[in-house]
Amino acid sequence: MKFILGLIIGIIIVPLAVFAYFVSGNAPVATSADAMPFEKTLAHKALDARVAKEAPKTVPMAADESTYMAGAQVYKDNCAVCHSMASGEPTAIAKGEFPKPPKLLQGKGVTDDEPGETYWKVANGIRLTGMPGFKQTLSDAQMWQVSLLLANADKIPESVKQTLIPTPAPPPTTLPTTTETPHTH
Repeated sequence: MKFILGLIIGIIIVPLAVFAYFVSGNAPVATSADAMPFEKTLAHKALDARVAKEAPKTVPMAADESTYMAGAQVYKDNCAVCHSMASGEPTAIAKGEFPKPPKLLQGKGVTDDEPGETYWKVANGIRLTGMPGFKQTLSDAQMWQVSLLLANADKIPESVKQTLIPTPAPPPTTLPTTTETPHTH
């Protein structure tokens, strides 16, 4: 009898309680809210398993200065808006995201990941993080270039580092004002 009661609780009551939690408006869904219980753990386990299963094991191009330079351009055009430039100053978009996007050019970034893992994340994106998949918008070569740049961000040449330093925005221009009054006929 205890077994049947446990089975009923496990199959019916627990899923109903979880469903009630979500539809009652108690689940944190705003980007400023804390993570749900077990959210980070479950998401990381699922991501790690999928990447381990599908990430490319070989890199089809050399990790050299020209690859890094091309990757830096891809990064500036597509990634810096969330992951910041070499300065590490978060953008307005990054400040409003949950989870906060990692600063890929500061600290460890993803330099401890295999390039194939980073490539998989660039190509496919990561659900519920704000990380888009670029498979539809970047070429295979561009995705590898930026992946190699990020995998080697701690040892890229100075010439590449310089291209990743943000340039100050030009001062705003103002239109000249006229003192003429419009004529009406």
